[in-house]
Amino acid sequence: MNRKKLQKLTDTLTKNCKHFNKFEVNCLINLFYNLVGEVTERQGITIGLDRNAFRNILHMTFGMTDDMIMDRVFRGFDKDNDGCVNVSEWIYGLSVFLRGTLEEKMKYCFEVFDLNGDGFISKEEMFHMLKNSLLKQPSEEDPDEGIKDLVEITLKKMDHDHDGKLSFSDYEQAVREETLLLEAFGPCLPDPKNHPQLFHSHPELMVILT
Repeated sequence: MNRKKLQKLTDTLTKNCKHFNKFEVNCLINLFYNLVGEVTERQGITIGLDRNAFRNILHMTFGMTDDMIMDRVFRGFDKDNDGCVNVSEWIYGLSVFLRGTLEEKMKYCFEVFDLNGDGFISKEEMFHMLKNSLLKQPSEEDPDEGIKDLVEITLKKMDHDHDGKLSFSDYEQAVREETLLLEAFGPCLPDPKNHPQLFHSHPELMVILT
């Protein structure tokens, strides 16, 4: 990308981005194109990170290991559902992912956990996510029973209107009372402990994360 085009893109994205300044946006644009690799821009071809490339970044850079959650994070970034994260989706997604307010993070996490996108986190969705993210204990005869019990305990704690599922209102009220519940069904935000590894992999992010 030539300097003039890069400058225009940086200005546009900075104008619409809450949490990054111009220098940071420029760093993230450069990082994006480094991650995408040498791709010749062609009319009608979207340049971006496909599902596998994006999941690899989540795993290698942000220390994520849960396939189901990583897939949902990808969907959260890929706002136009075209199967790849373009440069603007990358910037706006990272804005919430790295520096979002509690309100923004609650909305993002809820969308990640709402597997079928119906506006509720159901018992079945909780079960699938918890089963996927909890460490399996080989001594347990029927680990599913323990997970079902955990779902019931979670509902008792978070389901304020007692309808057997979590609306965003239920989730928001629970998180405001206890912030640790933000990632109740799986880690979908970066772990600060992974930042040294992140700096080593991508030194240009040091200024953004410190």
